[in-house]
Amino acid sequence: MHQYRSHTCAGLTKDHVGEPVRLSGWVHRVRDHGGILFIDLRDHYGITQVLCDPDSPAFAAVEKVRSEWCIRIDGEVKARSPELVNPKLPTGEIEVFVRDIEILGASRELPLMVFGDQEYPEETRLRYRYLDLRRDEMQKNMILRSDVVSSIRRRMWDKAFREFQTPIITASSPEGARDFLVPSRLHPGKFYALPQAPQQFKQLLMVSGFDKYFQIAPCFRDEDPRADRSPTDFYQLDMEMSFVTQQDIFDTISPVIGGIFEEFGKGKKVDTPSEWPQISYKDAALKYGSDKPDLRNPIEMQVVSEHFAGSGFAIFAKLLEQDGTEIRAIPAPTGGSRKFCDRMNAFAQKEGLPGMGYIFWRDQGEGMEAAGPLAKNIGPERTEAIRQQLGLGVGDAAFFLGGKPKSFEAVAGRARNVIGEELGLTDKDRFAFAWIVDFPIYERDEETGKLDFEHNPFSMPQGGMDALMGDPLDVRGYQYDLACNGYELVSGAIRNHKPEIMFKAFEIAGYGKEEVEKRFGGMVNAFQYGAPPHGGCAAGIDRIVMLLAEEQNIREVILFPMNQRAEDLMMNAPSEPTSDQLMELHLRVIPQE
Repeated sequence: MHQYRSHTCAGLTKDHVGEPVRLSGWVHRVRDHGGILFIDLRDHYGITQVLCDPDSPAFAAVEKVRSEWCIRIDGEVKARSPELVNPKLPTGEIEVFVRDIEILGASRELPLMVFGDQEYPEETRLRYRYLDLRRDEMQKNMILRSDVVSSIRRRMWDKAFREFQTPIITASSPEGARDFLVPSRLHPGKFYALPQAPQQFKQLLMVSGFDKYFQIAPCFRDEDPRADRSPTDFYQLDMEMSFVTQQDIFDTISPVIGGIFEEFGKGKKVDTPSEWPQISYKDAALKYGSDKPDLRNPIEMQVVSEHFAGSGFAIFAKLLEQDGTEIRAIPAPTGGSRKFCDRMNAFAQKEGLPGMGYIFWRDQGEGMEAAGPLAKNIGPERTEAIRQQLGLGVGDAAFFLGGKPKSFEAVAGRARNVIGEELGLTDKDRFAFAWIVDFPIYERDEETGKLDFEHNPFSMPQGGMDALMGDPLDVRGYQYDLACNGYELVSGAIRNHKPEIMFKAFEIAGYGKEEVEKRFGGMVNAFQYGAPPHGGCAAGIDRIVMLLAEEQNIREVILFPMNQRAEDLMMNAPSEPTSDQLMELHLRVIPQE
């Protein structure tokens, strides 16, 4: 018999009754039933109930074991009585009578319990992550993650992609976040960087003649943490293709992502990729207040400025006299009560706005009546025009925000989500995908007036060089994101592979040719040797698994995540370097005042 086990703790059935077996695992829990000791023995695969009575030579040793001790037992498989069968366990028809036991690893008093559903502070869970990971929910999440990655690889290979590994130590490259810098011992005063993404290398692979590339790539960004983003590192499905259009990218990656959600989505509805809408960035901001809209919620915002211009509601009327301002309405079907409207007004105030105007429609017996402060100020004719435009009726409401769109769009988007949730309009049993397209390449800083890149600086402008000769704020890129249930899952672009267009694009943003060559010299040089048209994207694996696992926090699907302050409490990172390390690297730490 094997030194540690003949079967796993999920491998025994009534067909094994009467057989001698050896199991190893952790003591999930211990129960004393009138002198008979029952142990739920757990390993990675499942749980088997083992028992021991005073007649067993192992009884004295079994009495000593406690939760999470690692043990090995020898025993005999016995059938449970019909009334004691546990249908929830694959091993629920049997139990193992213990004849011998070996303590493989005793446990100190536990800082958190593995058995049960107790809630523990995140700091405790991360400090003792190896215990936290023993919990059933965490085991399932990590198995799901592994299975998702495996399925992604198979699907990419089936589409004739090849997996290549790109460097982890490279040059610093501004890609929208801060780099993690790595000091060079051999080149004092110089630094490598951990890659924010394999962006430049995968483009160089296309120049090198590799037609289809993918990689399950680690990426490193020194970012502020939030619920759907790790503050240090994350993994993405990175892919690139040559001789492709934007639609080719969609047709390639959509079945991969859609297939993953069908395979692991627990039966939730997934629209076929051909049905996924393509929504312009401009329309997404207008209708949903976000470039990653949650389309499970049917609410679409609309511009209603004309109904408030010159109206009796002075706040909106005066606002509309300023350039670049507008009033938008958020329809709220079934939200027509003063209580709900007041609650949403309070939500807006918590978001930092003075409030959120509203109108709701009610039945007064002799017909429909519009109620609320706005209705009184603008009068029945304008109110009725708003109702008809929004397609609302008795029992419905509408909320209103105004100003320059960038000043209120994000709040409007969050309000739309809250309204959809609270009114039960959001379909929880669905994964709703949409491609967001036509991103602007440039934006203007309102304070400085300076133009800079809105998104990826390596995107090909729609219209090529000709597009760069007009108003930069009108330039759209072949740039796209895939949104699902309010999260960005995929981001990509058709690349700007022509040096003259790239130099012009950077020149508009204030970067001279010398600076571009200094920052991106490797790629710029390569593009002068017959670069093919190419494009690709990257899909966030952590975020995909978070959605599939129905978790609200990305740390629940990462094996060893950092905390909110980008600290690894288990390994005590970041840590202070020794004096010898600093001297070897020619570095000095300046104390903070």
